[in-house]
Amino acid sequence: MGPYPHIFSPLKIAGITLPNRIIMGSMHTGLEDCEDLSRLANYFAARASHGCSLMVTGAFSPNIAGRLNAQAGVFNEEEQIYKHRRVTSAVHAEGRYILLQLIHSGRYGYHSDIVAPSPVPAPINKQMPREMGGEEIWDTVEDFVKAARLAEEAGYDGVEIMGSEGYLLSQFLAPRTNHRDDEWGGDLFGRMRLAKEIVLRTREAVNPGFVIMYRLSVIDLVQNGLSGPEVIEVSKVLELAGADIFNSGIGWHESPVPTIAQAVPRAAFVADTAKVRLHVGIPVIASNRINTPEVAEKILAEGYADMVSMARPLLADPDFP
Repeated sequence: MGPYPHIFSPLKIAGITLPNRIIMGSMHTGLEDCEDLSRLANYFAARASHGCSLMVTGAFSPNIAGRLNAQAGVFNEEEQIYKHRRVTSAVHAEGRYILLQLIHSGRYGYHSDIVAPSPVPAPINKQMPREMGGEEIWDTVEDFVKAARLAEEAGYDGVEIMGSEGYLLSQFLAPRTNHRDDEWGGDLFGRMRLAKEIVLRTREAVNPGFVIMYRLSVIDLVQNGLSGPEVIEVSKVLELAGADIFNSGIGWHESPVPTIAQAVPRAAFVADTAKVRLHVGIPVIASNRINTPEVAEKILAEGYADMVSMARPLLADPDFP
């Protein structure tokens, strides 16, 4: 194992056993939006061949309303399975694992029909979102479930459900953006219902070994976001609903606090991840500004997290692991 015994120790998650504790975090490169995913397959195969144990794709939306922009990738039809198999086959040929990220942009989408729990525009997107109706919310739950089943059939080892950074699931969770007084709003139980139903029904629809990773916002860094105790409560509910592992999300895209800029100290937010880890029984991943092996080893050795997510380091250097 050399000087990094914690990094290079195995970890079992659902039906897979990882040879090391490095995950390549999701980055939207634009390759996800191509009709032909061969370049995306080559991109991940390069990282897999040099030791990255687990990778998460860039964003794919479960329905048209949830896409990031008018050209962004959507995975909602069986006819799309064949092109995704090119990606999963390329990674599996190298003996590694890959998850598909499922994201609904909510009020962050840049297209003509953005939706949200309440008609509150984002400061980074002045377009007014349309408030979702109750039936539309249930349809969205089913769209997430369908996309997860399609991902499983396409050979992905699991999905990452994007519940942080201010996208739709964050928007439902936070009083900042959820002003509803029906079953999808009000108190924390109502506001977390969308996330809970998605995880619960996805767990019921896929095989036990299929990984459900939930990207949990461990700190929102916006006014009227979730408090620390509320984050812990959400994590407990989602673990019971069937999540296998939590990936840490840090802040919202509209947050005035920088989270990934060079001026941010390395591993600046791992204490927030550690607070969640103390209260759940599933692995938790630390993220943001983790870009040297020494920092990653220290995070794992001192018990802040069970894995470390690296994005830009692996974008810059496929050979990093």
